[in-house]
Amino acid sequence: MAVVVVGGCGGDEMTLNEYVERVDAIFVRGAEQYEAVVASPEGMVLIVGQGSHLGFDDGGAQLADFTPQDLHIALEQVAEIQAEALEAAAAIDPPEQIAELHALYFRELPIAELAARAGTAESWEELSATPEMAAYRAALAADNQVCEDFQVKLDATAERRAFADTPWIPGELTEIVDYALGCSSLVGNPEDAYRPPPVTSP
Repeated sequence: MAVVVVGGCGGDEMTLNEYVERVDAIFVRGAEQYEAVVASPEGMVLIVGQGSHLGFDDGGAQLADFTPQDLHIALEQVAEIQAEALEAAAAIDPPEQIAELHALYFRELPIAELAARAGTAESWEELSATPEMAAYRAALAADNQVCEDFQVKLDATAERRAFADTPWIPGELTEIVDYALGCSSLVGNPEDAYRPPPVTSP
């Protein structure tokens, strides 16, 4: 999720306030792009396949209402959003006390790989059993750990009084990272992502 970042801070280190503003701009831009994808005919598969998240509801739709080709189309767009976000994040030289956190949550997920594989799958059952889907589900599971790690590191940073002069920053960063990672709306069981329901015998 990103907005192209232009300009710079000269030879001075970026302040925490400037950092928060630029990171927030990335996520606002990305959210707008993601919302547009979800609103497309194929985009709702992103919500149906992973559960309601980021304020979107599946509207009662089911995975069987879509095909892997729908996922292919939607994820190709999401991969572009991710690539743009990572490019924007790479252009940011974060303040030293936040550099580790910056690297923690600006990471690449295997979205493009899953998008490509979805384009060749004949069924959800086939796609569900692929290495690409396994890698994607593992990345979703890792998101849970990333959120936990972020909170630990944020708490440690606060204890070191790195934000002593700007006491509002920890909460502000928590909001941004929660938004970025979807910490409050993670997939409850990553192993169920895009997994078709079992076929029951009559």
